[in-house]
Formats: sequence, structure tokens, C-alpha cells
Amino acid sequence: MQKRIALFGSTGSIGTQALAVIEANPQLFTAEVLTAQQNDELLIQQALKFQPNIVVIGDESKYQKVKQALSSTDVKVFAGEKALEEVAAMDCYDLMLAGIVGFAGLKPTLQAVEQGKPVALANKETLVVAGDIVMQKAIEKRVPIIPVDSEHSAIFQCLVGENLNPIDKIILTASGGPFLGKKPNFLVNVKRDHALQHPNWSMGAKITIDSATLMNKGLEMIEAKWLFNLKPDQVQVLVHPQSIIHSMVQFEDGSIKAQMGLPDMKLPIQYAMAFPQRIVNQFARYDFRKPNTLTFEEPDVKTFRNLALATEALQRGGNLPCILNAANEIAVYAFLRNRVGFLDMTDVIERTMNKMDFIAQPTLEQYFETDAAAREFAATLIHL
Repeated sequence: MQKRIALFGSTGSIGTQALAVIEANPQLFTAEVLTAQQNDELLIQQALKFQPNIVVIGDESKYQKVKQALSSTDVKVFAGEKALEEVAAMDCYDLMLAGIVGFAGLKPTLQAVEQGKPVALANKETLVVAGDIVMQKAIEKRVPIIPVDSEHSAIFQCLVGENLNPIDKIILTASGGPFLGKKPNFLVNVKRDHALQHPNWSMGAKITIDSATLMNKGLEMIEAKWLFNLKPDQVQVLVHPQSIIHSMVQFEDGSIKAQMGLPDMKLPIQYAMAFPQRIVNQFARYDFRKPNTLTFEEPDVKTFRNLALATEALQRGGNLPCILNAANEIAVYAFLRNRVGFLDMTDVIERTMNKMDFIAQPTLEQYFETDAAAREFAATLIHL
């Protein structure tokens, strides 16, 4: 039986790699739904190649172009933010791969869970912003949420067969990004193009900047809390520049399990899509016979203060992670357009966190209100 995949965010880094996995395994998977926000050209190419049931272009101004380009096919074309939610609610797919970047991925993912659809989650912001609500809904609907992030996939894999064994702690590994070991006097001059050069991973622009500031690891700490039902002090970060160990779990007896492999996002994508099976592939393998030293060190939270801010949000909870995420999305948007400096991003996030009202147990509506208010305030700091 082919598994019908709904790819939300098909033109991004995760989406394009997921399509490569589908193409390599046509007997196992079909691309049933493809969505993009802006990249109409690539969406059209993908639709012509994979012949999905449905495509959605988020930007409504591009609807006619996409519809016209696909008029000779049977592909149904929809447009707009509301269409993303409506398609997510349809019973036309077996698994959602949630690859939309940022807060925008929350509503479609919630719709999929509401419909009882399994979710392969590549969008960490969904759980950062409203992890309590999303995971509670997943439990109610008995819906599996299978992580796609390499770190959370590693933990997930380490926990297979361990459901009766309590976790002592998890150790999220971080590459350290392109500026590992650098100090503020260097970082103050960092420009966009320099920050987009990640040493190990090929990722989209937003996540690459988050990796350079260590915000990505902070968001992953919050996501891990919800995914694996942990207390904040059970989540630890270690810098591991080689990116061979993708994360570790320490159990109550002191035993540690690690998941290892070369840095290639197609592996956790394929694992999530095929779960619980592992399927053969032609990906490169790590070779222990070749001399290589695996090293670990504490993250420098005095220089990379985003990780400290994210840790504060993790510990306090409530709507603070939502505020952190909203301000970060605005700050990264501004940095990618050369509107703020590298270190200024942290100042924007910190000032926004200090300004917004704290809500200990927000409703979903309050999360949306918090996100909008935090974005508006962060934007005023940057004069966007």
C-alpha cells in the first residue's frame, strides 16, 4: 500500500528533500498534497512532476498563474491561508509532513491532528508556541506526532522499545553553527551571507540563521519538552561540532543511547515517513574506520544569549515561548534584509520578552493574540 503524503511546505528545504525520498520510493509513497507560500515556479514544477491531488499557493496573488500552469492536469488548485487549513482537514492523505517554516505552520498542523491524521513534524515552532494544546489534542485523538528534526528524531529512535523505562535526561547536540568560538567583538560585524554558511547542514535561510545564533537549539529544547513529556531540567544542550551524534538519551540507570549518522536530513525525513519500518536507501554512511575525533563542549550562553533567553522561556513556560518565537521571527526577517545587526537580534527578542504580558496558562486564542502583539512590538523596535 502506498502512503499518501501531504507535504505542507513542499518548496522549502525539508519539502524538496521529502520529495526526493518519495521519488526514490514510488512503491511506498505518493505526494498527495503540495503547498507553498510564495515559490509558485517551483510549486508548478513539483506539481507537473508528481501529479498530486491538490496544490495550495499561500499567496493569493499567484493563484491564477498556478491554476493556468496546471490547467492541462487533474490537479486541484487552491490559494490562501484559509485553504491551507481546509486542505489539512480533508480526508485525502495518510500522513502530513509539516514543513511550513515558523508560526504559520501551527493552524494546518492542528487541523491534521483534529482529523486524526499522523503528523511528521518538521515545524518546531508549532510546539514552541502551543505545545501544551497540540500534544493534548494528539493524545485525545490518539495521533502519533513523529519528529523530523534530526535531534528529535534521534531521541525518538533511542526511545523505541523503551516506553516502560523513565528518562533521566536528554542531551540535544548542537553543531555550534558557523561562529563557534567567536566572541561579541567578531559577531558585531557579521553579515547575512556569512551567517548563511552552515558548516554541516543544508537548510533554509531562517533555520540557518537560527542555528548561527543558537536560537535553533533553544527552540528545540522547548519542542523536546512537549514531544517527550519532560521537565525543563531534563533537557540539556551540548555543542558537538562534527554533527555525527544527533542526540542522546540518558536513562535512570545511567545508561546512554545515542543515534548517529552523517548529517543528512533525508534520513530523519525518510524515517518519519516510513515509521515504524526502516527502508533501504543509498545515503552515504559514516565510516568508523576513518580517523575522526568526536568532541563535546558546553555552549557559550554569554556570547550566544539567544540560548539563555530560550532556556528562560522553557523554564517559565506559559506564553513566554510564544513571545520568544514571534520576536525571533521578526528579528531574523530583519537581519536577512540587512535591517539589523547580528547581535541586535538578541536585543529585540529580550526587549520583547520583557515588554509583553505574561500568561501562565494561555488559551489557543491567547497564543494567537500574544504572537500578533509580540510581532508588532518587535517590528516597532526595528522600524519595519
